[in-house]
Amino acid sequence: MGRNDALGGMASVQKAFALLDVVASDRRGLTAKEIAAKLDMPLPTVYRLLKLLVGSEHLVHLKKESRYALGYKLHALDTSLRRQIGTPTAVARLILELHARGDAAAYYAVHRGDHIVVAHVVDSPRRPRITPMGFGFNDAAHATAFGKILLAGMEPAERATLLRRQGLPAMTSQTIGTLDDLDSELERVREGGIAVEREEFIEGASCIAAPVRNAAGQIVGSVAVSMDAGEFDARSAKLAVLLRDTADRVSRALRATSVLPHLQ
Repeated sequence: MGRNDALGGMASVQKAFALLDVVASDRRGLTAKEIAAKLDMPLPTVYRLLKLLVGSEHLVHLKKESRYALGYKLHALDTSLRRQIGTPTAVARLILELHARGDAAAYYAVHRGDHIVVAHVVDSPRRPRITPMGFGFNDAAHATAFGKILLAGMEPAERATLLRRQGLPAMTSQTIGTLDDLDSELERVREGGIAVEREEFIEGASCIAAPVRNAAGQIVGSVAVSMDAGEFDARSAKLAVLLRDTADRVSRALRATSVLPHLQ
């Protein structure tokens, strides 16, 4: 295969992923013409990609509606990802305990390279999770306690690369907006062993997180709790103590298993 063929193949893969994304954005699925319009892509190219994706079962053709929707292969991929991430039973129990003792929605997140995966959440009707914080949450590292843990543990060059790609979008009026302010915040995280965000990601909600470490002391994830912003001043000090203890116990539990995340 020549260089031009290889580049053409890469472009086709990128187009296929873009097509999957746009189909996923509509709960009813989309027609071929709608896909072509949304992607500004020639209709023959759309039909060629649709044929491939239906053949691989990443999409299904809803013939009666003349629409294309997500296929069952994507569910299998999701199941496999969850299996790879894996939350050991001992860790799940500790997050359940954190939820009960802290009287707050409790989270366990792992790092995969410069990505954050919220692998396990325990909440309740009285203490619900922050709405976007589901499995696979991975946005706005500068605006979340999870993300500040990730950023604080990175080498400077690695952190700079991530921030160039992600930027510092303002999620709320409280979001950190400059690199100098973020550097100061990350230094506080490193010194105190706790990351805090107060209405920086979502108005009305705050979060506290503590790092999970591997045997070499590298940060490979975090545990966290969220609460209404109005409760932060009264509850944050006790929750920070609880989080440090839980993070230490989760780190020890992971070292006793074979699923401790590795830095990539």
